[in-house]
Amino acid sequence: IPGMYAPRQATDQTAVKLGVGVIALDGDGRILLERRSDCGWWGLPGGAVEPGESVAQAARREVFEETGLRVELTGMLGVYSEPDGRIVVYPDNGDERHLVDILVTARIVSGTLAVSPESLELQFFPPDGLPPDIVPPARQPLRDFCDGLRNLLR
Repeated sequence: IPGMYAPRQATDQTAVKLGVGVIALDGDGRILLERRSDCGWWGLPGGAVEPGESVAQAARREVFEETGLRVELTGMLGVYSEPDGRIVVYPDNGDERHLVDILVTARIVSGTLAVSPESLELQFFPPDGLPPDIVPPARQPLRDFCDGLRNLLR
């Protein structure tokens, strides 16, 4: 994605941002992805963990805000912090962040699928049929999930 995820090295000025990403599964084991409105590529529901908020609270809140669905967390995939693909420049304000993401798995328990302003489209994909245009921070976690890895630290 030109500009947003261009290869770069973190500097002393690069702030770290703690986030959560959610691999939310429907009853058929398909993964929910959102086509992001900021870049047009597919990604996982998720976002910032706010001060005073637990990772579980952030995961449930982000999925609900972005999709209208309520989820039950089922596990933790891992903590992802390797700089490659995780140094981001946000297009709306130019802020540069090094993303440290906690990836969790969840099953959908209720709600009505609804596109938020953060998304252009929401769609379920089988693990062996993911789209090619996935945002860099979601690529390795999705590979790890599809390969069946759990509790992986990066």
